[in-house]
Amino acid sequence: MKNLLIATAAIAFSATSVFAQTATPTPNPDGDTPAVATPSDQNATAPVEGANSFTEGQAKDRIVEAGYADVTELKLDDKGVWQGKATKDGKPVAVTLDYQGNIVAK
Repeated sequence: MKNLLIATAAIAFSATSVFAQTATPTPNPDGDTPAVATPSDQNATAPVEGANSFTEGQAKDRIVEAGYADVTELKLDDKGVWQGKATKDGKPVAVTLDYQGNIVAK
């Protein structure tokens, strides 16, 4: 009985070391589609539809940090894109923020 207990413990211990190994994710071969946009690098196909995790406050802050002022009427549409109004260089614009952080003004 003691030997069975020791053998079971040894097998359980060796099995946990297998689960501790993680595979390295493979890089995206399409490098022109960033997961998150930076102020100097945006996805060329923006705004991109998808599940948006930005809160309204975070969306407004990000738009203001990009140089827009008087951000109003922010609403999350059914495609996951924040849409609102703002001003840039004193001119009114329609502004969008997608889930990647891309900001597009129209």
